[in-house]
Amino acid sequence: MSAGELMAAEMAEQPAALAGLAARRAELVDEVRAHIGARPAGIVLAARGSSDNAAIYGRYVLELAAGRPVALAAPSLVTRYDAHSDLDGWLAVGVSQSGRTPEIVSVLEELGAAGARTVAITNDRDAPIAAAAGATIDTGAGDERAVPATKTFTAQVAAFAILAEAVGPVPWDAGAWDALPGAVSAVLADPEPAARAAAWIGGASGLVAVARGVLLAVALEAALKLKETTGLLAEGESAADFLHGPIAVVREDLPVLAISARGPVAADIDDLVAQVRARGGRVLTLADREDAGLPIPPEVPEGLAAIPATVRAQQVARELALARGVDPDAPFGLSKITATR
Repeated sequence: MSAGELMAAEMAEQPAALAGLAARRAELVDEVRAHIGARPAGIVLAARGSSDNAAIYGRYVLELAAGRPVALAAPSLVTRYDAHSDLDGWLAVGVSQSGRTPEIVSVLEELGAAGARTVAITNDRDAPIAAAAGATIDTGAGDERAVPATKTFTAQVAAFAILAEAVGPVPWDAGAWDALPGAVSAVLADPEPAARAAAWIGGASGLVAVARGVLLAVALEAALKLKETTGLLAEGESAADFLHGPIAVVREDLPVLAISARGPVAADIDDLVAQVRARGGRVLTLADREDAGLPIPPEVPEGLAAIPATVRAQQVARELALARGVDPDAPFGLSKITATR
């Protein structure tokens, strides 16, 4: 098998995986609602790695839907500091692609013991994390063998969108779900923008990916994929936070990837792009516009656009790894499951 072939094959499975999840939406929403009952007082999310980036997306859509605060758990508070919280009336969500990360399983168990209703998001309904939860959204993405998470990540994002539908109103409709697999297929069928982007990044030693709102997760995941597959020192940033000091790092030799979709924060990203260029920086845009360097189809609204946008970023990571002589299927020193505790 040639370098990057496994990652490409698993990326190609994303439209089918997303269509499968969309077809089970009603069933999964009913399971979650039956378990959590009334709208939770608050929501806490426990995850690591790529799953943590999916949880950033979850934080935004769940807070929009529930009208309640959403927090990311600090797992070490449970596993190392023996912290105990009162979570009566809360919802706790554990996220693990394999469902076997010991730290996240034990944290979800502790959060449940603290009074929270518990939900697992995982690729395997028979995994330990599912056994620790009162309800499970199984993504059904299938086995993933390449080290970089691709189809399992986008399936987790879709799972969070389904969870959001279970707790309240969301800024998308059934038509958006219908359009989603086709939009991802369209991105996969158009690899040239990613090849051009890889050439544009070239031999840069670093990169900053910026976004805001529900697409912040894409910037974080894009940076993680570039780090994993190429060894590039990439960082994901909130566009708002980037303006509060970090923009000082902008130089001509530091590429900036600006990610947006039509919605409440699109103008903020346009403003940031203008400021970076005014400082002499160079910017690559990933957006639902034809003039973007990395275009995504416009028919998917901002609330779900994180999924096709992530697929674009996956393409760039793979292309840049190959251009740098790295096998993105198995980057040096990394394994598929990291057993933190």
